[in-house]
Amino acid sequence: MVQPGVSIGEDAIIGAGSVVTRAVGAGVTVAGSPAPPLVSSG
Repeated sequence: MVQPGVSIGEDAIIGAGSVVTRAVGAGVTVAGSPAPPLVSSG
């Protein structure tokens, strides 16, 4: 679930069932609830 007003960067990966509460940068992988950054491919 991506909360209203949250932006997702290009090539970002969001894990299934994650709750995204903050902006996710380009090339970042997030997963969990809330979804913290796991990997950055930049």
